[in-house]
Amino acid sequence: MQTNDSTISLPELIAATQATLEKIASDYAPAVFASSLAAEDMVLTDLILRSKLAIGIFTLETGRLHAETLGMLDRIKETYDYDVTPFRPQADAVATYVEKNGLNAFYDSIEMRKECCRIRKIEPLNRALSGNKSWVTGQRRAQSLTRAELHVQEQDEAHAMTKFNPLADWSEEDVWEYIRSNNVPYNPLHDKGYPSIGCEPCTRAIQPGEDVRAGRWWWENPDSKECGLHVVDGKLIRIKSVA
Repeated sequence: MQTNDSTISLPELIAATQATLEKIASDYAPAVFASSLAAEDMVLTDLILRSKLAIGIFTLETGRLHAETLGMLDRIKETYDYDVTPFRPQADAVATYVEKNGLNAFYDSIEMRKECCRIRKIEPLNRALSGNKSWVTGQRRAQSLTRAELHVQEQDEAHAMTKFNPLADWSEEDVWEYIRSNNVPYNPLHDKGYPSIGCEPCTRAIQPGEDVRAGRWWWENPDSKECGLHVVDGKLIRIKSVA
């Protein structure tokens, strides 16, 4: 299902999202949810775990995450009695990159930044997705220019599997209303001006009026602000919508 109708109510959004998650668990298993441990992903975590859906949850533990982000793993365990599976980069690949280029070479060029993302995020993602039929993300259309054409259900040709973005239609206000109404735990960095949270050296707080992803790779142009998880050959993995 895809809609751009801003008048759709939160209860309707929740019902539609729950139906999508149930369909994933029943018709697209085995399925996994790639969680960044940020607000959108905590909404999906809550919906998946409270309904005890057969969708595994993993996170990409890059080695450069904020302490507050890592702390969400304990909060999820405490709240839902669930252990999120961490996928980490290959230690030798990280060591080679740092030795050759320096710890923070990603500031030097887009190419260096994307190589860091490839090592710390894309390669672990490929391992996390291996053997599954579908994967779930917390992406929303309203997050950035690069996600404006997001579909709830897509065919990810790069990974030869179906990809779901159940919150594609949700606004940021919808996300926070759900979190507050359902006492969902969330990353404390959100209260410090971080609407979008990635690795610590590549994320800053935003100023009032800035785009929600302005704090991600803030030294780059807005149309390049993707780590590569949803990109192939410089383009978003949005080859074929099936919804």
